[in-house]
Amino acid sequence: MVFEKRRPGAVLFDRDGTLIRDVPYNGDPALVEPMPGAVEALGRLRRADVAVAVVTNQSGVAKGLLSPDEMDQVNAKVEELLGPFDAWAICVHDDTDGCTCRKPAPGLVIRAAAVLDVSPRDCVVVGDIGRDMEAAKAAGARGILVPTPQTLEAEIRLAAEVADDLTDVVDRVLSDADGPVVAASAPWARAMGWSRW
Repeated sequence: MVFEKRRPGAVLFDRDGTLIRDVPYNGDPALVEPMPGAVEALGRLRRADVAVAVVTNQSGVAKGLLSPDEMDQVNAKVEELLGPFDAWAICVHDDTDGCTCRKPAPGLVIRAAAVLDVSPRDCVVVGDIGRDMEAAKAAGARGILVPTPQTLEAEIRLAAEVADDLTDVVDRVLSDADGPVVAASAPWARAMGWSRW
């Protein structure tokens, strides 16, 4: 799939391993640590009037490893350190629940795009594993993989686009921005709170 070289309507980030260091099933806000370059990358996108959102699987809730309140506290810490985000789309289901939101299904990407009032085709999904890229592809969005030591070699090989880090992602996204802004941040989106189901 070839994407037009233009500024996206939104950049949708995976949370764990992409925006913050991956602490499995984290329910402790004190353990939230931004990934290198995350603050700067998000700042550049916001200054360019590109909406930024989080799309994250949080199956620890379904597994009973953390409560919805603990998850919300961690997300609030992410907002405090890296926010504000224009939208959050969170899947709290497990693989066996058969939902349409859990990545690699496209539901989170579609939901975030809807909240931001942009087409999924005008979104860039940034993540560190194959599930993120599969969700992007299933939704018709552009996916950019930012590998970490946990990323599988096969996931890197299969990714349509691979970036060195979040700085590289933003360089790519903003260098494509010769055309007009497709959509700006929806100021009402943040008032909706976390979008999860």
